[in-house]
Amino acid sequence: MNFKTDYKLENYILGTKWQDLPREVQDRLKGCMIDLFGALIVGSKSQQFAAGLKLAKSVFGGGDIAVIGSGEHFSFAGASTAMGHSSNAYDIDDGHNITRAHPGTSFVGAILAAAYEKNVSRNEFLTALLVAYETTVRMGAALMDYYNYAHSSGTFGAVGVAAGVGRLFGFNKEQLNNALSVAEFNAPLVPGIRSVEYPSMNKDGVPFGVMTGVLAILDTACGFTGNKHMLEADEYRRYLDDLGQKYQVMDLYFKPYPCCRWAHPAIDACLELISKHKISPSDIEKVTIHTFKRATMLSKIVPKTADEAQYNIAYPVASSIVHGDFGFTQVLEENLNDSTVIDMMSRLEFKVDDDLDARFPAERICRAEIKTKQGDTYISSECEPRGEAKENIGIDWLSDKFYRITGPVLSKQAQDKLLKLITQTNDLPIREIVDTVNKELGL
Repeated sequence: MNFKTDYKLENYILGTKWQDLPREVQDRLKGCMIDLFGALIVGSKSQQFAAGLKLAKSVFGGGDIAVIGSGEHFSFAGASTAMGHSSNAYDIDDGHNITRAHPGTSFVGAILAAAYEKNVSRNEFLTALLVAYETTVRMGAALMDYYNYAHSSGTFGAVGVAAGVGRLFGFNKEQLNNALSVAEFNAPLVPGIRSVEYPSMNKDGVPFGVMTGVLAILDTACGFTGNKHMLEADEYRRYLDDLGQKYQVMDLYFKPYPCCRWAHPAIDACLELISKHKISPSDIEKVTIHTFKRATMLSKIVPKTADEAQYNIAYPVASSIVHGDFGFTQVLEENLNDSTVIDMMSRLEFKVDDDLDARFPAERICRAEIKTKQGDTYISSECEPRGEAKENIGIDWLSDKFYRITGPVLSKQAQDKLLKLITQTNDLPIREIVDTVNKELGL
């Protein structure tokens, strides 16, 4: 491979200014912040976050940086690690179809920790998020082509961490180039499809991607040297041609449900039929889900952990039929033994539809067929996941999601206050927002 270092990416990362961004991009970034803070808030109630806190304390020690969901303070590496464990804990964060992964969750913990340490403003934090998104998506496309394998979020997020944190830490272009190179070279090559079939906290590899990106930053500051990153290769430099013109952050999708995106159209197809035909769950004899092959490969076991509930298709569908929704409450481990949901799971069947499979991954479509005990059969429309980029998701949609997802842990008054801080025109310190979150969580 031939490489050329001209610092195009690094100059973009360091030179981007909030006031120069188009209004629609500024609004999208505020929407991303709403969504990511929602993920961090509910994620702080997870077993994965508990593990992250223990790791942060035992390996990285204390400091002055607050962590969403904890009353303790940590070092930069510790805070990054802790929030790297919570951000993707409930699989409710944004995604991007080019990489089929979750960019925001893969770097937000480290960038938020760095922003808190440096006491930057909300708008500077949002600008750091932007350059991380733009770097992560482009690097993800290059790495998937180079390795010819569908790696997952932690792989690309390590580089996003280096981009956003390097900017906040005041690296020059040479230091930033080095950090990007070290992060990309040492990024965990996460085989995400294995977590689809065998769910666990391994999931999308986010915590390890965050830690790799953090170490790349810290080791660069200590004098460790790398050399060249993949976006400097002749084969992949084209991904940088539209920097500052085409904003990949505008092509994100957002998830209404805390489970794998492939299960979302099945949930909506069933809810469509139940709402349209006034079907009671107790009247359902059988539900057949017609969908693409990858969706049928999702786990169908009765879950015993939150991760088994998320990387699953039978449990989210059955739970949504019984409860009329699939939210944070449904993935809490104390609620996984609902006998009504487990019984509904036994009435589900999943079939590969060859036509729908041929349209994957460009389209992820499902039809549901419900047969009632009275002998009636109803067939849904073809459903796609909601929240796709083509829907031009705005702050109102993401605020509604924030209210629904964080409702079990935040009061309406607290939700209103946080949304105002994130979306208001006037800038403010990022510390004020983080400290307000923890105060409203009773910490």
